[in-house]
Amino acid sequence: MKEDLIYRLKKRAERRRQITTRKSVQEGKPDRLADLLEEAAEALTQRARVVDNTDSNQFESDNASPKIDPECARYKDLK
Repeated sequence: MKEDLIYRLKKRAERRRQITTRKSVQEGKPDRLADLLEEAAEALTQRARVVDNTDSNQFESDNASPKIDPECARYKDLK
């Protein structure tokens, strides 16, 4: 699904730049919206790489057991 969205963002930017009636194309200026579309696609690509390369077992917090203060009043009631 992410690949589909990334593809669509890039393709839309490409198509915007090819429309000859657009003012930015006629003046040879950058298309700011097309630039944003490509920037968003790149950001999604980078985030997808980070998620794909993250091993959930490497985080100690995922495997940590809760720490109970023995002096806590609730804990004393549980004994």
